[in-house]
Amino acid sequence: MYDLLKGVRVLDLTAVVLGPLATQYLGDFGADVIKVEPPSGDIFRQVRPARSDAMGAGYLNYNRNKRSVSLNLKREEDREQFMTLLAEADVLVHNMRPGAAKRLGLDPDTISNAFPSLVYCVAAGYGSMGRNSEHPAYDDIIQAASGVAHLNRNQNDEPRFLPTIICDKVGGMHLAMAVLAGIAHQAKTGQGCIVEAPMFEGLVAFLMSEQLSGETFRPAKGSVGYERLLSPHRKPFPTKDGFVGVLPYNGKHWASFLNFVGRGDLAQADWVQDSAARSENIGKLYAIVAEKMPERTTADWLEVLRDLDIPCTPINSLTDLLEDDHLSDVELFREIEHPSEGKLRSIRSPFWVQGADEHPDAPAPKLAAPGEAIAWWQRK
Repeated sequence: MYDLLKGVRVLDLTAVVLGPLATQYLGDFGADVIKVEPPSGDIFRQVRPARSDAMGAGYLNYNRNKRSVSLNLKREEDREQFMTLLAEADVLVHNMRPGAAKRLGLDPDTISNAFPSLVYCVAAGYGSMGRNSEHPAYDDIIQAASGVAHLNRNQNDEPRFLPTIICDKVGGMHLAMAVLAGIAHQAKTGQGCIVEAPMFEGLVAFLMSEQLSGETFRPAKGSVGYERLLSPHRKPFPTKDGFVGVLPYNGKHWASFLNFVGRGDLAQADWVQDSAARSENIGKLYAIVAEKMPERTTADWLEVLRDLDIPCTPINSLTDLLEDDHLSDVELFREIEHPSEGKLRSIRSPFWVQGADEHPDAPAPKLAAPGEAIAWWQRK
């Protein structure tokens, strides 16, 4: 972790993945993040595997560089303690629906009126101004609603979920950016602000920035869908003994590849060298790659493609990543000694800051006992 946000105090009322990922990033940069949990704890603590109750692998990997406070915000006494913490905070982050926040007295108007210098950030499923604002949302729901599952449909035209919680994680990055923008505004003006980073709108914007395509223009110059990405030939290519990822991207790449595989007749063709024409005919080029790849082994292709300076990579499994040479060089995975869970493999912050001291990450905290640890957050 670094000290870039040292002195910034964040009260984190989020749970599961989206919010905890966002506040973990803030903690990575040195913010003092207080994770406020109900007495039963964040439900993601129960995701298995685990060595002990309430310390599952999923929770451990989304909550480094934080401290824990346990409060039941439905109890008046605990709400008063929470307000004591909030009075000393710079940022409040939550992912509750508007109605739930209002019932707890944590809606934007109530909080911003009481604490005008506070940065208030919320990442519910849907934006508060739309008709779906009170609908529950989880990653699968937003994958379905945002077009992700449709875009990932199989050969039978059946929609499929990506086997990762992509919407939660993209939403988490959006939320982290929202908080940082709020902190910058606060630093410049001394005033707080209210920022929404809803999952649904965030994922649609994330997805459609390239997929809007012809519908960008009014009147439309074609339909939605980025042609290169939708080509049936865009895929990991089978080699003689496995698969390889390869992406000749510009005219130079394609000329080098076509010359190497004996299709020099196409290397300088206008439709290959002109970016717009190549985009319209990309399926033809991918078909040539698919035809030629099985002629050599994966290792042979990687050597050839790297000599030609064409972007390429082996197809790594999740297990392969644990032994990846580059990741080993940069020490992305580290072994740590957790105070309650013993020896763990930890994923460090992916950021690197030149010119700033790096400090050891704090491991994900155990759930605090009810009422524990309030006084230590008073400002010095």
